[in-house]
Amino acid sequence: MITYTDISKRYNDVTVVDKLNLTINDGEFVVLIGPSGCGKTTTLKMINRLVRMDEGTIHIDNEDIMDVDAVELRRKIGYVIQQIGLFPNMTIEENISVVPKLLKWNKEKCRQRVYELLTLVNMPYEENAKKYPNQLSGGQQQRIGVLRALAGEPPIILMDEPFGALDPITRESLQDEFKTLQKKLHKTIIFVTHDMDEAVKMADRIVFMSKGKILQVASPEEMLDKPADPIISSFMGKRSTPRHYNELTCADVMRTKVLIVPETKKTLECIALMKQRDLNTCVVVDMEDKFKGVVTIENIKEHGKPGEEISGIVDTGIETVQVNTNAKNAFDKLNQTNADYLVVLDHNKMVSGIITKSSMTKALASVVWGDAN
Repeated sequence: MITYTDISKRYNDVTVVDKLNLTINDGEFVVLIGPSGCGKTTTLKMINRLVRMDEGTIHIDNEDIMDVDAVELRRKIGYVIQQIGLFPNMTIEENISVVPKLLKWNKEKCRQRVYELLTLVNMPYEENAKKYPNQLSGGQQQRIGVLRALAGEPPIILMDEPFGALDPITRESLQDEFKTLQKKLHKTIIFVTHDMDEAVKMADRIVFMSKGKILQVASPEEMLDKPADPIISSFMGKRSTPRHYNELTCADVMRTKVLIVPETKKTLECIALMKQRDLNTCVVVDMEDKFKGVVTIENIKEHGKPGEEISGIVDTGIETVQVNTNAKNAFDKLNQTNADYLVVLDHNKMVSGIITKSSMTKALASVVWGDAN
């Protein structure tokens, strides 16, 4: 159990955490969320003494963390950040084994632990243990960052926006994987995010902070149903306020699991990505990440050549809508054009998602009957 008692932290004349009191139970997944500058990351870092509180106490299992050697404390607390921080000159096995070696585990015990952890995330030991970080994708590197935090079998894991830099598809996949891992391993997780969708998906309890204070501590269900402050309602946006279907926008009904590739991608790479995700289309963006068009497997088969970029075979005639376009208007457009989907763009012409007839139907059903999930 982790207990914060009257914790305050100031930088010069600015109070970033103000008389905070919070108890986190063993095995609980707690998400700290709130506007930028609300104090959530500072609150997280005080647990492993990366930030020292000015007032108050933090106890882990009734022991004051200030009575524990800082190095020993950190060896018992896993820590995962957005930047990952894998050692580039170490293999994946060596990266995962950093803390076990500090804990004086023998070579065979370290190897067995690496084998177990890689198996947990479907990265076979034989294929991955001897690779270096630059040989892995961003999502795979983040998995290794998580495994490194788990390697020494710590009871507590701190995670500071660990999936924030990843693309939406990889991010959602890692969220699912990590939630499953937590259920298997029963670790106490304190997780910082600024994304309410992520908080609702991951948390047992959400701690909403603003200006260094806790505004509400509640389950996702309770916070969605009864936000305790207008700031929370505003932060949650559409999630917390059921609306009539006529008020839905494209942002409410779009699918965000979209395969987005740069126009410099090669033909065979695109085919491989589509095959992995069981798709027949890639959404293509230019060098500034602005929407350019789409490319399909049929396009590539008919006009593409192995080793060539897809920029020359992009279909630029795809219908688009804006995130704030009324969903009914988008649905009418989808029917009138007989298109399979519409690409949804933000005000910078960057891809936010796609709308299909099935995604529209699902969104309307959630308004009429409630979210089945």
